[in-house]
Amino acid sequence: MTAFWRLPATEIAALVRTRKASATEVARDALARLDATNPAINAVVDHRPAAVLEQAARIDAVIASGEDAGPMAGVPVTIKVNVDQAGFATTNGLRLQQGLVAQQDNPVVANLRHAGAVLLGRTNTPAFSLRWFTRNSLHGHTKNPHDASITPGGSSGGAAAAVAAGIGAIGHGTDIGGSIRYPAYACGVHGLRPTLGRIPAWNPSGADRHIGGQLMAVSGPIARTMGDVALAYDAMRARDIRDPWWVDVPHVGAPAPKRAALCLAPDGMAVQPAVQDALHDAASRLEKAGWTIEEVDTPPLRRPAELQAMLWLAESRRGLNRALREEDDPDASFVFAQMEALCPMPDLDALMDALQARSGFVRQWMEFFERFPIAITPVSGELPFRDQEDVESPEAFRRIIEAQLTQVGLPLMGLPGLTVATGMVGTVPVGVQLLAARYREDLLLDAGAVIEAAGAPVAPVDPR
Repeated sequence: MTAFWRLPATEIAALVRTRKASATEVARDALARLDATNPAINAVVDHRPAAVLEQAARIDAVIASGEDAGPMAGVPVTIKVNVDQAGFATTNGLRLQQGLVAQQDNPVVANLRHAGAVLLGRTNTPAFSLRWFTRNSLHGHTKNPHDASITPGGSSGGAAAAVAAGIGAIGHGTDIGGSIRYPAYACGVHGLRPTLGRIPAWNPSGADRHIGGQLMAVSGPIARTMGDVALAYDAMRARDIRDPWWVDVPHVGAPAPKRAALCLAPDGMAVQPAVQDALHDAASRLEKAGWTIEEVDTPPLRRPAELQAMLWLAESRRGLNRALREEDDPDASFVFAQMEALCPMPDLDALMDALQARSGFVRQWMEFFERFPIAITPVSGELPFRDQEDVESPEAFRRIIEAQLTQVGLPLMGLPGLTVATGMVGTVPVGVQLLAARYREDLLLDAGAVIEAAGAPVAPVDPR
């Protein structure tokens, strides 16, 4: 029997579309891998095998009739529990929302269905989806399949852990402060945070997002190959007018020069030697492929990160704090308390000043990308953290949020970022982050493919 779970999504789709394998065979194999692997890592917290097989059977019927089943025909994909999937609870890791059953699909979920993906299961997130670790009082604790002593990342920790363990070829994630990029890094896979508006997203089960979420939150793919990231990205970004921020901007412009900025310590952040080694390694791979590399600093990230946190907390202080008290999740309560201690309550002028300053930061970054189409930066200043380290003490939390400067600072400008896995340091994954101008995901994917091709392929792992 073919182990389809080992194959990239591009190969699975090709096999199914050409009838060399059936979507049902692929789905059965994916469910078997889930059953064998998930108990050790708790990445998937809700799945319904009969419904999975029904989806696959419909795809097989479409193909048998001679119709097009879509570019992702039969590809097993997981969905994060903070977005609406019809018939499932949009829990966001909360006991308060375990009865919030979606009646409609979020646009990103609808687009994946349209493309022929088989929705395999729902993946875990920390309470409120605001943390770089994944544990909550409803669904429990997700483990990193490479090494249970380190975080799988968050908030899309379930998605990244599932992909790393071969539970689905693609994981859907969301990112408002690193929630795609960081778990991809921690689990040794690739993850794309697209430009704001590229991928339509909206939860019909809830209210419209506050302004911070509207400006900074995106959905995107996590995968083991750069080709799979590109396949899922193309499927996810199809038109859906329910998201007023959605834009159909083609990948346009003159071909960009093969020139990249190597940013070893963005905006003065401390970076561990092992992480700097990964940055030099990625730059060397590009250089050998004909790229010009120049070591420079980035435009500001520290002040954007401060404004990002201010916008988060301005919104939580308007109503989320009541839900925090009612949910009474110890991790979430500790994390929000630390963030509030670091970020004083803003007045109206401070909020207006923050939104005005955002324009200037976007301008500085776009001017930077005119000189350097790609920037190579740390995903984090440190190798993946010891699991649950952020709730050990206020001092540990402050060190961790400083190490995540590149995660928190970027979303304020709505810019895209791509985590590229580059290897291992013992049992701990390492990688780099690539940045590009708005709507230039094509440049990220091209550069990421060059780095990927010069290293060892990412393969599914059995949980340790």
